[in-house]
Amino acid sequence: MDTTSKSHLAGHLACAGAYIIFGLNIVMCKEIANSDAITPTMLFTMRAAGATVLFWLLSAFMPRERIARRDWIRIVAASLLGLFAPQMTFLVAITMTTSIDTSILSSFSPIMTMFIAALFLHEPITLKKAGGVAMSFAGVMLLIFNSFHATSGVEQTKPLGVVLILMNCLTFALYLGAFRPLISRYSVVTFMKWSFLVSLLVSLPFSAKDFATAQWATIPSNVVWEVAYVIFFATFVAYFLIPFGQKRIRPTLVSMYSYIQPMLAAVVSICIGQDTITWQKVTAALLVFSGVAVVNRSRAAKPK
Repeated sequence: MDTTSKSHLAGHLACAGAYIIFGLNIVMCKEIANSDAITPTMLFTMRAAGATVLFWLLSAFMPRERIARRDWIRIVAASLLGLFAPQMTFLVAITMTTSIDTSILSSFSPIMTMFIAALFLHEPITLKKAGGVAMSFAGVMLLIFNSFHATSGVEQTKPLGVVLILMNCLTFALYLGAFRPLISRYSVVTFMKWSFLVSLLVSLPFSAKDFATAQWATIPSNVVWEVAYVIFFATFVAYFLIPFGQKRIRPTLVSMYSYIQPMLAAVVSICIGQDTITWQKVTAALLVFSGVAVVNRSRAAKPK
Protein backbone atom coordinates (compact mmCIF):
# COMPACT_ATOMS: atom_id res chain seq x y z
CA MET A 1 0.00 0.00 0.00
CA ASP A 2 1.49 3.37 -1.02
CA THR A 3 1.64 6.49 1.16
CA THR A 4 -1.45 8.08 -0.40
CA SER A 5 -3.54 4.95 0.12
CA LYS A 6 -2.40 4.71 3.74
CA SER A 7 -3.33 8.35 4.28
CA HIS A 8 -6.80 7.81 2.79
CA LEU A 9 -7.32 4.68 4.90
CA ALA A 10 -6.32 6.58 8.04
CA GLY A 11 -8.80 9.32 7.11
CA HIS A 12 -11.62 6.81 6.65
CA LEU A 13 -10.86 5.07 9.96
CA ALA A 14 -10.70 8.40 11.80
CA CYS A 15 -14.08 9.53 10.47
CA ALA A 16 -15.67 6.16 11.14
CA GLY A 17 -14.37 6.24 14.72
CA ALA A 18 -15.61 9.80 15.27
CA TYR A 19 -19.12 9.03 14.08
CA ILE A 20 -19.31 5.84 16.13
CA ILE A 21 -18.56 8.03 19.15
CA PHE A 22 -21.16 10.56 17.95
CA GLY A 23 -23.72 7.76 17.65
CA LEU A 24 -23.35 6.91 21.34
CA ASN A 25 -23.23 10.63 22.10
CA ILE A 26 -26.82 11.06 20.87
CA VAL A 27 -28.02 8.58 23.50
CA MET A 28 -25.99 10.27 26.24
CA CYS A 29 -27.15 13.78 25.34
CA LYS A 30 -30.78 12.64 25.24
CA GLU A 31 -30.50 11.21 28.75
CA ILE A 32 -28.72 14.31 30.05
CA ALA A 33 -31.41 16.54 28.53
CA ASN A 34 -34.23 14.39 29.96
CA SER A 35 -32.71 14.60 33.45
CA ASP A 36 -33.40 18.38 33.56
CA ALA A 37 -30.26 18.73 35.71
CA ILE A 38 -28.02 20.30 33.05
CA THR A 39 -29.26 22.69 30.37
CA PRO A 40 -28.05 22.50 26.74
CA THR A 41 -26.03 25.72 27.14
CA MET A 42 -24.36 24.38 30.29
CA LEU A 43 -23.49 21.11 28.57
CA PHE A 44 -21.94 22.93 25.62
CA THR A 45 -19.83 25.12 27.90
CA MET A 46 -18.69 22.03 29.81
CA ARG A 47 -17.72 20.36 26.53
CA ALA A 48 -15.86 23.44 25.31
CA ALA A 49 -14.08 23.94 28.64
CA GLY A 50 -13.04 20.30 28.91
CA ALA A 51 -11.80 20.12 25.32
CA THR A 52 -9.96 23.45 25.66
CA VAL A 53 -8.06 22.22 28.72
CA LEU A 54 -7.25 18.85 27.13
CA PHE A 55 -6.08 20.27 23.77
CA TRP A 56 -3.94 22.94 25.47
CA LEU A 57 -2.37 20.32 27.73
CA LEU A 58 -1.63 18.13 24.71
CA SER A 59 -0.14 21.10 22.83
CA ALA A 60 2.41 21.59 25.63
CA PHE A 61 4.10 18.37 24.47
CA MET A 62 4.16 19.34 20.79
CA PRO A 63 6.15 21.86 18.73
CA ARG A 64 4.64 25.33 18.90
CA GLU A 65 2.97 26.56 15.72
CA ARG A 66 2.56 30.20 14.79
CA ILE A 67 -0.85 31.22 13.42
CA ALA A 68 -0.67 33.53 10.42
CA ARG A 69 -2.35 36.91 11.04
CA ARG A 70 -4.70 36.43 8.09
CA ASP A 71 -5.94 33.11 9.54
CA TRP A 72 -7.17 34.35 12.93
CA ILE A 73 -10.53 35.56 11.63
CA ARG A 74 -10.90 32.28 9.73
CA ILE A 75 -10.24 30.24 12.88
CA VAL A 76 -12.91 32.26 14.70
CA ALA A 77 -15.36 31.62 11.84
CA ALA A 78 -14.46 27.91 11.78
CA SER A 79 -15.02 27.58 15.54
CA LEU A 80 -18.44 29.22 15.25
CA LEU A 81 -19.53 27.13 12.26
CA GLY A 82 -17.86 23.86 13.22
CA LEU A 83 -18.24 23.83 17.00
CA PHE A 84 -20.50 26.44 18.57
CA ALA A 85 -23.40 26.53 16.10
CA PRO A 86 -23.69 22.77 15.33
CA GLN A 87 -23.36 21.64 18.96
CA MET A 88 -25.67 24.29 20.40
CA THR A 89 -28.40 23.75 17.81
CA PHE A 90 -28.19 19.97 18.26
CA LEU A 91 -28.29 20.07 22.07
CA VAL A 92 -31.34 22.33 22.04
CA ALA A 93 -33.03 20.49 19.15
CA ILE A 94 -32.96 17.04 20.77
CA THR A 95 -35.23 18.37 23.52
CA MET A 96 -37.83 19.24 20.84
CA THR A 97 -37.60 16.41 18.29
CA THR A 98 -38.37 12.70 18.26
CA SER A 99 -35.59 10.20 17.60
CA ILE A 100 -36.88 9.28 14.15
CA ASP A 101 -37.29 12.91 13.04
CA THR A 102 -33.81 13.76 14.31
CA SER A 103 -32.33 10.87 12.32
CA ILE A 104 -34.22 11.73 9.13
CA LEU A 105 -33.34 15.42 9.21
CA SER A 106 -29.69 14.74 10.07
CA SER A 107 -29.43 12.51 7.02
CA PHE A 108 -29.49 15.55 4.74
CA SER A 109 -26.04 16.64 5.97
CA PRO A 110 -23.99 14.74 3.30
CA ILE A 111 -26.20 16.18 0.55
CA MET A 112 -25.63 19.71 1.82
CA THR A 113 -21.90 19.03 2.18
CA MET A 114 -21.66 17.81 -1.42
CA PHE A 115 -23.06 21.09 -2.76
CA ILE A 116 -21.03 23.27 -0.39
CA ALA A 117 -17.80 21.43 -1.31
CA ALA A 118 -18.63 22.09 -4.96
CA LEU A 119 -19.10 25.80 -4.19
CA PHE A 120 -16.02 26.38 -2.01
CA LEU A 121 -13.56 23.67 -3.10
CA HIS A 122 -14.78 23.19 -6.69
CA GLU A 123 -15.36 19.50 -6.02
CA PRO A 124 -17.19 18.21 -9.10
CA ILE A 125 -20.72 16.88 -8.58
CA THR A 126 -20.39 13.92 -10.92
CA LEU A 127 -23.10 11.41 -11.69
CA LYS A 128 -21.11 8.80 -9.75
CA LYS A 129 -20.81 11.01 -6.66
CA ALA A 130 -24.47 12.04 -6.72
CA GLY A 131 -25.46 8.41 -7.23
CA GLY A 132 -23.32 7.27 -4.30
CA VAL A 133 -24.83 9.89 -1.98
CA ALA A 134 -28.35 8.96 -3.15
CA MET A 135 -27.60 5.25 -2.61
CA SER A 136 -26.43 5.81 0.98
CA PHE A 137 -29.33 8.18 1.67
CA ALA A 138 -31.81 5.54 0.46
CA GLY A 139 -30.10 2.96 2.67
CA VAL A 140 -30.27 5.09 5.80
CA MET A 141 -33.94 5.94 5.14
CA LEU A 142 -34.71 2.23 4.79
CA LEU A 143 -32.85 1.56 8.03
CA ILE A 144 -34.58 4.35 9.96
CA PHE A 145 -38.08 3.33 8.95
CA ASN A 146 -37.36 -0.29 9.86
CA SER A 147 -35.53 0.31 13.15
CA PHE A 148 -37.20 3.07 15.11
CA HIS A 149 -40.38 2.05 16.90
CA ALA A 150 -40.72 4.57 19.70
CA THR A 151 -39.76 8.11 20.52
CA SER A 152 -37.33 8.93 23.32
CA GLY A 153 -38.40 11.63 25.72
CA VAL A 154 -40.34 13.70 23.17
CA GLU A 155 -43.77 12.71 21.88
CA GLN A 156 -44.02 15.18 19.02
CA THR A 157 -41.47 17.18 17.04
CA LYS A 158 -41.78 20.95 17.31
CA PRO A 159 -41.23 23.21 14.26
CA LEU A 160 -38.35 24.97 16.03
CA GLY A 161 -36.69 21.59 16.53
CA VAL A 162 -36.83 20.95 12.77
CA VAL A 163 -35.27 24.36 12.06
CA LEU A 164 -32.49 23.75 14.59
CA ILE A 165 -31.59 20.30 13.21
CA LEU A 166 -31.42 21.72 9.67
CA MET A 167 -29.23 24.56 10.96
CA ASN A 168 -27.04 21.94 12.62
CA CYS A 169 -26.61 20.13 9.30
CA LEU A 170 -26.01 23.32 7.32
CA THR A 171 -23.44 24.86 9.66
CA PHE A 172 -21.41 21.65 9.95
CA ALA A 173 -21.61 21.16 6.18
CA LEU A 174 -20.24 24.70 5.74
CA TYR A 175 -17.45 23.87 8.17
CA LEU A 176 -16.51 20.66 6.31
CA GLY A 177 -16.72 22.26 2.89
CA ALA A 178 -15.26 25.72 3.47
CA PHE A 179 -12.43 25.24 5.97
CA ARG A 180 -10.51 22.24 4.68
CA PRO A 181 -7.68 24.45 3.29
CA LEU A 182 -7.35 26.23 6.66
CA ILE A 183 -7.29 22.96 8.63
CA SER A 184 -4.64 21.55 6.29
CA ARG A 185 -2.22 24.37 7.18
CA TYR A 186 -1.99 23.52 10.89
CA SER A 187 -1.76 20.47 13.12
CA VAL A 188 -5.03 19.13 14.51
CA VAL A 189 -4.04 20.04 18.07
CA THR A 190 -3.12 23.64 17.22
CA PHE A 191 -6.30 24.18 15.24
CA MET A 192 -8.61 22.64 17.83
CA LYS A 193 -7.06 24.29 20.91
CA TRP A 194 -7.80 27.73 19.47
CA SER A 195 -11.18 26.73 18.06
CA PHE A 196 -12.43 25.37 21.37
CA LEU A 197 -11.08 28.37 23.27
CA VAL A 198 -13.06 30.70 20.99
CA SER A 199 -16.19 28.56 21.39
CA LEU A 200 -15.80 28.54 25.17
CA LEU A 201 -15.55 32.33 25.34
CA VAL A 202 -18.58 32.75 23.05
CA SER A 203 -20.68 30.32 25.11
CA LEU A 204 -20.03 31.82 28.56
CA PRO A 205 -22.54 34.71 28.29
CA PHE A 206 -25.26 32.21 27.31
CA SER A 207 -24.59 29.73 30.13
CA ALA A 208 -23.45 31.91 33.05
CA LYS A 209 -26.95 32.29 34.53
CA ASP A 210 -27.65 28.54 34.28
CA PHE A 211 -24.38 27.71 36.04
CA ALA A 212 -25.18 30.18 38.83
CA THR A 213 -28.64 28.72 39.50
CA ALA A 214 -27.89 25.01 38.92
CA GLN A 215 -28.70 22.54 41.71
CA TRP A 216 -25.36 20.74 41.62
CA ALA A 217 -26.08 18.48 44.61
CA THR A 218 -29.14 16.96 42.90
CA ILE A 219 -27.38 15.85 39.70
CA PRO A 220 -27.59 12.00 39.50
CA SER A 221 -24.31 10.07 39.39
CA ASN A 222 -25.20 8.46 36.05
CA VAL A 223 -25.59 11.94 34.50
CA VAL A 224 -22.13 12.87 35.81
CA TRP A 225 -20.61 9.85 34.03
CA GLU A 226 -22.56 10.64 30.85
CA VAL A 227 -21.26 14.22 30.89
CA ALA A 228 -17.73 12.84 31.34
CA TYR A 229 -18.21 10.63 28.26
CA VAL A 230 -19.54 13.57 26.24
CA ILE A 231 -16.59 15.80 27.22
CA PHE A 232 -13.77 13.31 26.74
CA PHE A 233 -14.91 11.01 23.94
CA ALA A 234 -17.61 12.92 22.04
CA THR A 235 -15.72 16.22 22.19
CA PHE A 236 -11.97 15.80 22.75
CA VAL A 237 -11.44 12.47 20.94
CA ALA A 238 -14.07 12.89 18.21
CA TYR A 239 -13.03 16.45 17.37
CA PHE A 240 -9.44 15.28 17.12
CA LEU A 241 -10.47 12.58 14.65
CA ILE A 242 -12.72 14.77 12.44
CA PRO A 243 -10.05 17.31 11.33
CA PHE A 244 -7.55 14.43 11.08
CA GLY A 245 -9.92 12.82 8.57
CA GLN A 246 -10.70 16.15 6.86
CA LYS A 247 -7.06 16.48 5.86
CA ARG A 248 -7.06 13.09 4.15
CA ILE A 249 -10.46 12.53 2.52
CA ARG A 250 -13.00 14.74 0.78
CA PRO A 251 -15.69 16.67 2.72
CA THR A 252 -18.59 14.69 1.24
CA LEU A 253 -16.99 11.43 2.38
CA VAL A 254 -16.41 12.81 5.89
CA SER A 255 -20.07 13.81 6.11
CA MET A 256 -21.32 10.47 4.78
CA TYR A 257 -19.89 8.73 7.82
CA SER A 258 -22.75 10.35 9.76
CA TYR A 259 -24.84 7.47 8.38
CA ILE A 260 -23.00 5.22 10.86
CA GLN A 261 -25.11 6.73 13.66
CA PRO A 262 -28.52 5.18 12.79
CA MET A 263 -26.74 1.94 11.87
CA LEU A 264 -25.08 1.88 15.28
CA ALA A 265 -28.42 2.52 16.96
CA ALA A 266 -29.90 -0.45 15.08
CA VAL A 267 -26.98 -2.73 16.02
CA VAL A 268 -27.23 -1.78 19.71
CA SER A 269 -31.00 -2.41 19.65
CA ILE A 270 -30.45 -5.86 18.14
CA CYS A 271 -27.70 -6.72 20.65
CA ILE A 272 -29.86 -5.87 23.68
CA GLY A 273 -32.89 -7.66 22.29
CA GLN A 274 -34.99 -4.61 21.39
CA ASP A 275 -34.85 -5.29 17.66
CA THR A 276 -34.16 -8.12 15.21
CA ILE A 277 -32.11 -8.55 12.04
CA THR A 278 -34.24 -8.36 8.90
CA TRP A 279 -33.50 -8.35 5.19
CA GLN A 280 -34.41 -4.65 5.11
CA LYS A 281 -31.68 -3.81 7.64
CA VAL A 282 -29.08 -5.89 5.81
CA THR A 283 -30.04 -4.23 2.51
CA ALA A 284 -29.84 -0.81 4.15
CA ALA A 285 -26.34 -1.46 5.46
CA LEU A 286 -25.16 -2.67 2.04
CA LEU A 287 -26.62 0.45 0.40
CA VAL A 288 -24.91 2.78 2.89
CA PHE A 289 -21.46 1.24 2.52
CA SER A 290 -21.81 0.83 -1.24
CA GLY A 291 -22.67 4.52 -1.52
CA VAL A 292 -19.56 5.47 0.46
CA ALA A 293 -17.42 3.25 -1.82
CA VAL A 294 -18.91 4.85 -4.94
CA VAL A 295 -18.28 8.41 -3.68
CA ASN A 296 -14.73 7.43 -2.69
CA ARG A 297 -14.05 6.36 -6.28
CA SER A 298 -15.68 9.41 -7.86
CA ARG A 299 -13.63 12.16 -9.47
CA ALA A 300 -12.05 14.65 -7.05
CA ALA A 301 -11.19 18.30 -7.58
CA LYS A 302 -8.00 18.92 -9.54
CA PRO A 303 -5.09 19.77 -7.22
CA LYS A 304 -3.99 23.39 -7.39
